[in-house]
Amino acid sequence: MGMKTTPPTGGTAGKTVPPMTQRPSPKVTWLVRGVVIGLIALAVGIIWISNLWLTDRFTETTRNRGEIRLALYSNAITSELQRNRVVPLLLSRDPVMISALNSNDYSATSRRLISFSEEIGAAGLRLLDQDGVIVASSDRNELGAAFRNSPYFVDALRTNDTVFNATQLESGAYKFTYARRIESEKQGIGVIVVDVDLRQFETRWRSPSEAVLVTNSEGQIVIATDPRWRGLEITEALEQRTPDSALRRAFDATGGLFDMEQPDAYFQGEAVMETVGRIPFRGWRITSFSTYASVRERVNGVLAIEIMAFAILLALTFFVLSRRAQSQAGFFRRESEELRALNLRLSREIAERQKVQKNLEVAEQSLAQSQKLAALGEMSAAVSHELNQPLAAMKTYLAGAKLLLQRRRPDEAQASFQRIDDLIERMGAITKQLKSYARKGGDALEPVDLRDAVRGSLSMMEPQLKRGDVRVISTLPDEPVMVLGDRVRLEQVIINLFRNALDATKSVSKPQVEILLNSGETAVLSVRDNGEGVKSLKELFEPFYTTKQPGEGVGLGLAISSGIVSDLGGRLTARNGQSGGAVFEMQLPILGQDAIKTQPPTPLPVSTTKIEAAE
Repeated sequence: MGMKTTPPTGGTAGKTVPPMTQRPSPKVTWLVRGVVIGLIALAVGIIWISNLWLTDRFTETTRNRGEIRLALYSNAITSELQRNRVVPLLLSRDPVMISALNSNDYSATSRRLISFSEEIGAAGLRLLDQDGVIVASSDRNELGAAFRNSPYFVDALRTNDTVFNATQLESGAYKFTYARRIESEKQGIGVIVVDVDLRQFETRWRSPSEAVLVTNSEGQIVIATDPRWRGLEITEALEQRTPDSALRRAFDATGGLFDMEQPDAYFQGEAVMETVGRIPFRGWRITSFSTYASVRERVNGVLAIEIMAFAILLALTFFVLSRRAQSQAGFFRRESEELRALNLRLSREIAERQKVQKNLEVAEQSLAQSQKLAALGEMSAAVSHELNQPLAAMKTYLAGAKLLLQRRRPDEAQASFQRIDDLIERMGAITKQLKSYARKGGDALEPVDLRDAVRGSLSMMEPQLKRGDVRVISTLPDEPVMVLGDRVRLEQVIINLFRNALDATKSVSKPQVEILLNSGETAVLSVRDNGEGVKSLKELFEPFYTTKQPGEGVGLGLAISSGIVSDLGGRLTARNGQSGGAVFEMQLPILGQDAIKTQPPTPLPVSTTKIEAAE
């Protein structure tokens, strides 16, 4: 047997080669060169003028923004001072503070100051007696310290107003306080002191390209983003700073500043922009020294866009000049790629077809034998699987009958033998149905009440339920649920679903299986368990697919059950429940009311061992 090879379509047939473009004349070439030189000169002129104009404009904009920023800084300092100014006035009239100073009982005073400090956000609160000793504080480590000669203590005792004081510590930092005298019967008995944290602004204002400082009425720096500037004057700070300061690092990072005609100030020989603002408090002033790095960055950004635009124009010009060469190179490159691709496809197709021709004869010879072996293996496994359940039940009933005979209870033993006889008949019916399954045919169908099929299946599974600790809940409707089918085959499907549910709950501490039967447009039987669920839903109904250990199952139960349900005009589906476990649903077409009336239900006895029925 041979195979006819059809050559692939494509190639260069029907394609036309673009005509060769003419070589430009020398006059056109010199004209293009003149245009290029003119564009370059125009670009240089525009960039030079833009640099001068943008520098002046952005410098003025930066200066305006600096003034606005200093106004915000000034308002922040004023707001912090005003917020803390009223605290000493309120605490000086607090009856708890006055009572503690009069009675010398300060057991609860520190806790009160700590709570006040957390509520108002003060940096620190201290209560000093008339000897200047701290008797209560929001920081308990300060208790017992003496501040009799402190300026804020002395000034507060001399006046009835709130006194502000800025004291420079040994570390160079300034300590800002508000203090007020506490009176009892118009006599000074102590002083309440509130610390104002203005050093927080030093961290907020710190920037690599800007230095901010606040000077008092005497010109001394009290707040500065560079801590080494505190206590100095502005001229001393600019002259004495070492190159590792914030401004110096900014100069190094930006590569230096461009020359300015009239800079505001110089920092170690470098031009800086100086902005001065006023703080409405005791003649304080706020000053900032900014580098021109931000101005240079904005100017460079605009210049970069202009340079990019001119570069694009030049690139378009060069593109026009080199269009002919690019067109020819692209044409030959595409043609070469198409030829290589066509050659590769032809080689692969020829190799694949030669391989198919060699393997086709072997495949045809082994196909018939493989089909025979597959059918024989499937039928043998199906018979073993379906007869295993009745044989296990018969073994249990025989053991029970033997025990009943030994105890001289023949009537009950007779019932066990009757069940064994029913199982033997069932095994015959199963072999008959398996033959029908193998030839894809079946006997005549009849109306069946699904409730009876469920009860019969539970009766069949009763021996296994007695051996296990499984909670079974069956919910059946009061009215018959009639379908057209074969009761033995339906019980076969239900037993397979129930057995899979029992196997799935072996590893669960409290296994539970729920059977729910509903009737509407179709009859729906649901079997739900609380096991681990199904991992592969796609392969679940494939023959010989199983997740059980070797010897526990061959994977034909669900495949046979799916085939039975399909033969009856329904479908068998599986899914994982939202709360865990697996849910199997069997849907069958329901019969009309006439068929239900002509088929009275024949209920079977159902064991109530570990089964909760809600009908």
